[in-house]
Amino acid sequence: MQFNVAQLLKEAVGSLRRYAVDEEMEDGRVVGEISLLRTDRGILASVRAEVPGHWRCSRCLAEIDHTVMLNFEEEFYTTIDVNTGAPLPPPEEADAFLIDSQHMLALGEALRQYRLTAEPMAPLCRPDCRGLCPRCGQNLNLGPCACPPEADPRWMALESLKGRWREGP
Repeated sequence: MQFNVAQLLKEAVGSLRRYAVDEEMEDGRVVGEISLLRTDRGILASVRAEVPGHWRCSRCLAEIDHTVMLNFEEEFYTTIDVNTGAPLPPPEEADAFLIDSQHMLALGEALRQYRLTAEPMAPLCRPDCRGLCPRCGQNLNLGPCACPPEADPRWMALESLKGRWREGP
């Protein structure tokens, strides 16, 4: 997703452009709106977009498709003076986003990075996902497995009391 910002860079600080976005990218369709604001050092991009995501459930390993809502602002710095064509000093930040020598602002990498930070750490196919049986691997959401119940050896001493104790007098 690229924007030619040459005209915006020629305008006064504070000039603004808004764009509706509905574009197919390598991970899927990105839908939202982008505002580009002229700053003294470049362009401030404000992005509100829905970006598709594809994960595996952290309990049962089922595939999950989910849309992530991104809302971020990132400044893109100019590398070439738009009026003279002279190279500009690089920004102090080593990982800053740059506007290329043809005055193209590419949002793809920023979208990718912000999408990665918005991804869930332990995605679930549903809140009550039962996961996989640790012995046979059966997906417990599809039904119980055939494994016998496993008793914790720390409770085996209580097994002998089973059936002996009755409620009430």
